[in-house]
Formats: sequence, structure tokens, C-alpha cells
Amino acid sequence: MSEIVEVAGFGVALDRVYDPIGHFWVSMVPAFPGDTPGPPGERARIGMDALGVETSGTIAQLAFLPVGEHTKRGEAFGSLEAAKFVGPLTSPLSGTVSATNDAVVTDPALVERDPYGAGWLIELDLTDPGELTGLVAGPQAIKVWFEAEVEDYRMKGVLAE
Repeated sequence: MSEIVEVAGFGVALDRVYDPIGHFWVSMVPAFPGDTPGPPGERARIGMDALGVETSGTIAQLAFLPVGEHTKRGEAFGSLEAAKFVGPLTSPLSGTVSATNDAVVTDPALVERDPYGAGWLIELDLTDPGELTGLVAGPQAIKVWFEAEVEDYRMKGVLAE
């Protein structure tokens, strides 16, 4: 379990990288049970960060591409129906869907309760590990980026004061 730190009033896990556009986190996971997470380029687990969860509102339904389907960075890997947002979940990376989290399909509120743990969404076998360089990485960079995002959302009226 990763350590969650508070940044601008939200919990943030610093042991992964973040997509600054879609508010998704990415962490490398073992491709096979018993393996250790290999070098970037194997399998990535993707979930929503706390700000993405907050700005979506209560999540009513999630759907994902089936295992074996390919998605590209910027394309939909699934869809979300929530109180404040209905639409596509846009992939931060290109790859083939290798796993989906059936637990969040059955209980979408799991994403809200545990966004950095049991509330993960999908796993991708990456086709272009170089795309990881376009994500926000490193504890200090993550904190600075996330704090700026929260401030921007508050100024735009997306978040209550």
C-alpha cells in the first residue's frame, strides 16, 4: 500500500506518475503473478486521482474496453457516468488492455473510497513506453503540479472553496 500525503486538501500517492490532462495515475505492475514490476514498458495500472474523482462527483457506472482491445494515448479506454460528468475515460498511454477491475464495475463507489488502491480501473500492456516521459513524475513535481491544479480548479469555480 502506498503512502498517501495531503496536497491542497486532497490525498495523493507519490509512488506513481500522473497524467496532467485526464487526472489519471499510472503505476507499473508485474506482468505475471510472482514477477516484480519490470522496467517501464511492461504493464501499467491506471486509476483516477483524487481530483479527478472529486470533479466527477458520485460515480454511478463504469465500463471498460474488453481485455485484448488496443487503445492509444488520448483515446477512450472506457466510459464513466457520474453526477458531474458523463463521458469517455481518456487513456494516458497506448497499449493493449490486459486487465480490467471488475470490482469497480460492480461497485463504482470503490473508486471514490480507495482511488489509489482497490479502486484502480484497467491495466495496459504498453506499446510505447516512451509516453511515460510525458507524465508528471517525482514526489516534488507531483506536489507542485497537483497544488497548481487544485488552485486552478478553485479559481474556475470547479471546486468549492
